[in-house]
Amino acid sequence: MQSMGTFQSLSASDILKRGPDSWNRWREEQPQLRPSLQGENLEQRYLREVNFSSCNLADTNLRQADLCLANLEQAQLNRADLTEAVLYTTDLRYSSLKEAILTRADLTEASLVKADLSLAVLQQAQLNRADFTDARLYTTNLRQADLSDVELIRADLREVDLTMADLGEADLRDANLSFAVCSLAQFVGATLCHANLYRANLSLGNLCVANLMGANLTKASFIGANLIGANLYLANLRFANLAQADLREASLRITNMTGANLAGANLSMANLTEATLVRANLTGANLSRANLHQANLDGAILKGVTLPDGRKHP
Repeated sequence: MQSMGTFQSLSASDILKRGPDSWNRWREEQPQLRPSLQGENLEQRYLREVNFSSCNLADTNLRQADLCLANLEQAQLNRADLTEAVLYTTDLRYSSLKEAILTRADLTEASLVKADLSLAVLQQAQLNRADFTDARLYTTNLRQADLSDVELIRADLREVDLTMADLGEADLRDANLSFAVCSLAQFVGATLCHANLYRANLSLGNLCVANLMGANLTKASFIGANLIGANLYLANLRFANLAQADLREASLRITNMTGANLAGANLSMANLTEATLVRANLTGANLSRANLHQANLDGAILKGVTLPDGRKHP
């Protein structure tokens, strides 16, 4: 069995070359150390269950590395290249991945609680069932990423790129998605209660049966979006663009849509009880069988609207 003295003259890189068991034994013997592997080439290395907690892995090449079940808690991975790396169930809590490249990486069921992924690239990454609670993803590239069943509670997603990403059944309660680009993204069954989507672009997105209760959707764009059966109770849609959106059977109770653009929108069978539609543009919208009980339509544009009773407004 290797003793502590065996490792004394070796660098962190040399110890790692001896394999995961030797590395982990060294970490156990020297828990106070914060090893640095900055800039190392670890491409395609087998690093399963390795203890990299609090290590400096900035600028490291970890392309196609196997980091399944590894401990990367509080690790520094800024600018690291993890393209196509396997990080299944990896512990990345409190880690820093600023400007890291994780294109097509597998982070299924990984824990990224309070991790910082600002400016990181996770295009086409597998992130399903991962936990990003309180994580920072400011301006992160998540185009075409699989974020189904992901936890993004209170996550900072400002200016994030979620174009064509899948967030089905994701939990985004209290998340900040202001100025986010989510066009063509899938949010089917997602929870966005009290989320901030100020000026977010969700054009052509699929938010069927999504829960947006109390969300801030001020000036957000939902052009051509699918919001069938969505819950928008108490949501703020002031000056939002919902042109051609499908809102059939949506719950818009006590929703504020002051100045919103609903031209050509389908609101058939929607519940608009006590909704505020002051100065909203409803040109050509379909309100057949919609519930407008106590809705405020002062100054709304109703040209060509199909009314709840099926009649056409002139």
